[in-house]
Amino acid sequence: MSKLPVVAIVGRPNVGKSTLFNRLVGKKLALVDDRPGVTRDRREGDATLLGLEFRVIDTAGFEDEDPDTLPGRMRRQTEAAVDAADVALFLIDARAGVMPLDEEIARWLRAGDTPVVVLANKAEGKAGEGGVLESFALGFGDPVPFSAEHGEGLADLFSALLPYVDREDDAEDEAADDEDEEGRPTGPLKLAIVGRPNAGKSTLVNRMLGEERMITGPEAGITRDSIAINWEWTDAEGNVRPVRLIDTAGMRKRARVQDKLEKLSVADALHAVDFAEVVVLLLDATLGLEAQDLRIADKVLQEGRALIIALNKWDVAENPPALFQGVRTALDEGLAQVKGLPLLTVSAATGRGIDQLLQVAFESRDAWSRRVSTGQLNRWFEKAIEKNPPPAPGGKRIKLRYLTQAKTRPPGFILFGTRVDELPESYRRYLMNGIRRDLGFGAVPVRLTLRAPKNPFDS
Repeated sequence: MSKLPVVAIVGRPNVGKSTLFNRLVGKKLALVDDRPGVTRDRREGDATLLGLEFRVIDTAGFEDEDPDTLPGRMRRQTEAAVDAADVALFLIDARAGVMPLDEEIARWLRAGDTPVVVLANKAEGKAGEGGVLESFALGFGDPVPFSAEHGEGLADLFSALLPYVDREDDAEDEAADDEDEEGRPTGPLKLAIVGRPNAGKSTLVNRMLGEERMITGPEAGITRDSIAINWEWTDAEGNVRPVRLIDTAGMRKRARVQDKLEKLSVADALHAVDFAEVVVLLLDATLGLEAQDLRIADKVLQEGRALIIALNKWDVAENPPALFQGVRTALDEGLAQVKGLPLLTVSAATGRGIDQLLQVAFESRDAWSRRVSTGQLNRWFEKAIEKNPPPAPGGKRIKLRYLTQAKTRPPGFILFGTRVDELPESYRRYLMNGIRRDLGFGAVPVRLTLRAPKNPFDS
């Protein structure tokens, strides 16, 4: 088993190091209190941050004291931790701003060889903006605004740590950007499982893995942190395909989420969606589709992720044909922006439908990553506007000139023309639905941006 990279957390007392440590290891291993100096010894734990796995070390607050005193001996422990680390997370208190001791710590870190990432903690709200700006002067590049207590900034922390921590995964991520001869991505499929509490997400992950990797039970809300697991799936043709599975906490209606820990868990689940390529929204077939399921689905689509709806517990569902058709109709009505989302039936208890689910997930990622040449796109575009010309509000024609694909993952297109600001939403939907239907994008979310050249005669 390869040795995990090491991340050391350093900073002056009471800036939130132990809170960050607990956040990264996913449990309250380190004592947290408003009083400074609670942590004395180095505390280590295995951390997972949305697929990044590393060993994290919580250190005592760095103080400029005599080496023979207790604070001085604690400082030596901190120095040893940083020397042995692959990267140091240098925490400052964004609300308090950069203090003289922060500058002393920065000078010490600059004299060493360990890479440093500055984390401006307690940066939620406007009170931390000044401290974030001040921390640029510490000399370690762009600081990461963060809130260890509220779980804000995890995406930016992920990006900052990635070059130092994800050695083996770096190769995978580079492979994810590679494409085969047909332009399809070849790296691990980043697949997140989301849904309401007790829909069977962890049971489904366990069934995929073939082991009791996740804790399951009848109680709702057992899973609290987003857990990413590297896995390999063998398809029907015998091809071994890498998958990064992400199990997430159940997401209840926001008004019902009062517990602080549950709020953190939901935030984690939303961050997991940010890093996924394909998201499976798992429904409980014994309960059907509820309004909260549509809210979760809409959030996934707003983030631009490919979405699959899976009806779990299909082995115990009542009147399956009517249930399936009812859910299909409700999805098409409730998510009108993307009609025809894949709707599959599975049983986490028996394993029924899992291979089909994974096959559709890989196909959805292919569509999500698809790029169409400008020539092919505009040949389709010319036929589309010939078949259904744009309207002429006020008797003045809207001229649509050409269409180009600006990005993939999710697919994004730019439509150039005159008076495009008056183009009705219904016509935009006509174009986007045609792009999905005719150009191989299926039901993945598509972005369409309208642009008009500036008129030099406008005052």
